Amino acid sequence: MKIPAALALALDAVRRDAGELGNHAIDEYLARRISRRDLLRHASVLGCSSVVLAAGTLVAPGRARAQSATAGANATIRVAHLTPAGRVDPLTVADAAGLCLIAQTGEFLVNDAGEHSTLTPALALSWSANEKGDVWTFKLRPNVKFHDGRVLGAKDVAATFDRLADPASGSAALSVFKGVLSKGGARVVDERTVAFHLDAPNGNFPYYVSSDNYNAVILPAGAGGDYEQSFIGTGPFKLERYEAKRGASFVRNADYWGEKALPARVQFVFYADQQAQILALQGRQADVMGDLTVQGGLGILNNPEFTVQGVKSSAHRQIHMRCDMAPFHDKRVRQALALAVDRDVLVRGLFKGRAAVGNDSPFAPIFPSTDASVAQRHLDIAQAKKLLAQAGHPNGFAATLTTEKFMEIPDLAVVLQNEAKAIGINLSLKVESQGQYYGKGTFGSSDWLDAPLGITDYGHRGVPNLFLNAPLVSGGAWNAAHFANPQYDKLVGQFVAALDVASQKKIAGEIERLLLDETPMIIPYFFDQLVATRKNLTGVRFTAISQMYFDRARLTA
Repeated sequence: MKIPAALALALDAVRRDAGELGNHAIDEYLARRISRRDLLRHASVLGCSSVVLAAGTLVAPGRARAQSATAGANATIRVAHLTPAGRVDPLTVADAAGLCLIAQTGEFLVNDAGEHSTLTPALALSWSANEKGDVWTFKLRPNVKFHDGRVLGAKDVAATFDRLADPASGSAALSVFKGVLSKGGARVVDERTVAFHLDAPNGNFPYYVSSDNYNAVILPAGAGGDYEQSFIGTGPFKLERYEAKRGASFVRNADYWGEKALPARVQFVFYADQQAQILALQGRQADVMGDLTVQGGLGILNNPEFTVQGVKSSAHRQIHMRCDMAPFHDKRVRQALALAVDRDVLVRGLFKGRAAVGNDSPFAPIFPSTDASVAQRHLDIAQAKKLLAQAGHPNGFAATLTTEKFMEIPDLAVVLQNEAKAIGINLSLKVESQGQYYGKGTFGSSDWLDAPLGITDYGHRGVPNLFLNAPLVSGGAWNAAHFANPQYDKLVGQFVAALDVASQKKIAGEIERLLLDETPMIIPYFFDQLVATRKNLTGVRFTAISQMYFDRARLTA
């Protein structure tokens, strides 16, 4: 709903003067569940002295405008947020909207600072590995309390990771921990020390318990029941109210162990899609939105009223080709399609330059372990046609490209369809809802894992381990390409076990070259994570994995 500027200012005044009930009334109005007359009645009953009635609407006088332009200790940050895909629970969350909400109250052992994937202390002050790299020990921060007053201890950390690593728990983190950490592997050493005994050596294990693993917020031992009723955690904000499908609000935690949050409240209103979020920003109903895409957000990107910030990420798209099915069982066919892709055009056209060119392996430019000396694959139509002819397809062939309706992916599918025509490959597009595309997420019951040719979204991680394992190792849980290569599996095992970046980079180069040769998938780009704010909001921190943090946020004139 786009609202006049005068009404937007008045709504700001109602929010400030009337507190939670006033905020709730405005949410109901903006969601079109109450009328403007009902909203006026709320304003009158709640005694909003800074709002006057004129010509059948709400008008904010000069005093209200001045006050709404300057926010102090009682500021409310308003977030236009996508509706979570399902129930919000750290154990099962897998969508960006849900994980961002959990990050408001929950904290991790370690934070990924984002710049060059640097890890910084959070609930753990320090961490170290044994010589082999299969036992990692974390020292916890003292004097940390959960929102209900319980003191954080090693038993809470061990219980958290027991839940996440338990195959019977329904944990979404099993895709990360399978073959890395088993239930019982997190052990209490003393009240403030936890040792993780791993299934195998792992040089990047601290990332597995960091903010990169969004399921891994630390909960109290024995935590259970309905998480949405408490959002229990140790963070700078605590739950005020949560309403499924409608919104949530979080208030400053006065007992926080660190620097107290600047805003008094962060209020999330849920919207169905990005366009509705953008309209909320433009209508002054919100101060910030995350996960902005270039395709739908040009009105924000080109508007001087807003600031768009970006961080480099490893988020990408995987165009998989079934290595066990004709015609993609021949690697020359896979190489040909990869050579038909103009990556520079995709970066400029789909992202206006806010992305980096990919080289058909999960090694993003931001990873310290990436071997940047490996030759970049470029558009080469003549070579692509030659390879197709050698593979027995001199006149090309027809195939179906199956994918999901998410962010820029449908546009990528159309571009790929047009580029494939140049080498004689005629692609029919099958663009499905995410629910249809992912299905049950198991082989034989998922278009994602069963389609001969598909495009899948992969979100950011601070290290490439997950990308190397689940989608590419033989028998990997997400191996949509049905790729099986013993040499690749061996190299990934060596990479995971390597304890220093120099060793990792050497092995990474071998993996990158192998994947360029075999080409089980095309990775055309790695795109930036974008967040949009109104000009008067500063201090919002965010990660490439869709978390947003508001403890240092300020509203100014």
